[in-house]
Amino acid sequence: MILGLLREPGDETRVALLPELVKELVVAKVEVLTENSAGEKAFASDADYEAAGAKLASREAVFERAEVLLQIQPPNDSDLSLIKKTQIWISVFNPLWETVLVDTFLKKGLTTFSLDSIPRSTRAQAMDVLSSMATVAGYKAVLEAALRLPTFFPMFMTAAGTIRPANVLILGAGVAGLQAIASARRLGAQVQVFDVRSAVKEEVMSLGGKFVEVEGAVEDKAAGGYAVEQTEEFKRKQQEAIDQHAAKANVVICTAQIPGRKAPVLIHKATVDNMKPGSLIIDLAASTGGNCELTKNNESVVHKGVTIIGQSNYPAQMPVDASRMFGKNVFNFLKLIIGEEGTLNLNFDDDIVKGTCITHQGEVLNERVKSIIEKKNGSPAIKETEIKTGTKTKK
Repeated sequence: MILGLLREPGDETRVALLPELVKELVVAKVEVLTENSAGEKAFASDADYEAAGAKLASREAVFERAEVLLQIQPPNDSDLSLIKKTQIWISVFNPLWETVLVDTFLKKGLTTFSLDSIPRSTRAQAMDVLSSMATVAGYKAVLEAALRLPTFFPMFMTAAGTIRPANVLILGAGVAGLQAIASARRLGAQVQVFDVRSAVKEEVMSLGGKFVEVEGAVEDKAAGGYAVEQTEEFKRKQQEAIDQHAAKANVVICTAQIPGRKAPVLIHKATVDNMKPGSLIIDLAASTGGNCELTKNNESVVHKGVTIIGQSNYPAQMPVDASRMFGKNVFNFLKLIIGEEGTLNLNFDDDIVKGTCITHQGEVLNERVKSIIEKKNGSPAIKETEIKTGTKTKK
């Protein structure tokens, strides 16, 4: 198998594989083509990749020779013009949200794997890029808050008087939220946490956070640990509680997202109006609309003295360890599709391989993505062969 490691576009500083893992792939008899300067922003030189056994090449040459193309960011128009139908694209392209891109893959007949769609199972934990990157995001969000807040995080008892600890409100106790709790507590802040899933209460408390309960939450075991849409009555109760706690908070960190949907708005403009001047809102859900009504993705907005930071890619601010964690997840996934003697082996009997595959031979394989595409199109997703022949597969 020939694996093509691509340089990330734009401001993305991470790289999908560091040289240390390229070396392990080479040992597994995989030929690795690395685009020139692919790891430069993550402080991995071309010489490091060559020492690990990779072969350097231009982007065009990688697209020409590789069987599998690997990149963190989804393909842009230029990439889609270069990729061949026989090649496999592996990246993170948020298929539950980016359905237009999925349609493009279908029309081109591409085989694609989205690493953010890896099933939520014990066996797949070692490949879970979402959890790895959420860990970085939760940590960095707290550090940015500590740097930008005009007050201390911990309590100080000084000759000039006692400084009270910062009050941090965290919305969502997923991986990012839990890491934010741990980091804020280490810095000495008081932490309150909202989440619609009562199952995370013990984790929140074990990290030193106070879990704020709102009765009436709907939970769905089939959601794989993710939050689900709530009733209007629950939303009203939740909103009242959030408004009360936000008014007292110095920092609000928003992490609540629902896969395939716009992020729920939990902090309305009226809530921000009542917050303390100098306080901060850091919105990790900015890329899907944000949990704050005033959030703008990748921008900072100041409203009546409250700073709202829309940041959806904190991992790019920690490129070395973020790349190391991401790469290890990728490597563990690649082992599932590497056969004997380093050959490519797409075993769709493996639930992780099938669940991570979005499109293959003109068909959507991931069940959740298929459901969304069918709802969007108003009819079942059909195969490319059916489009060409005008036939229909019997259900």
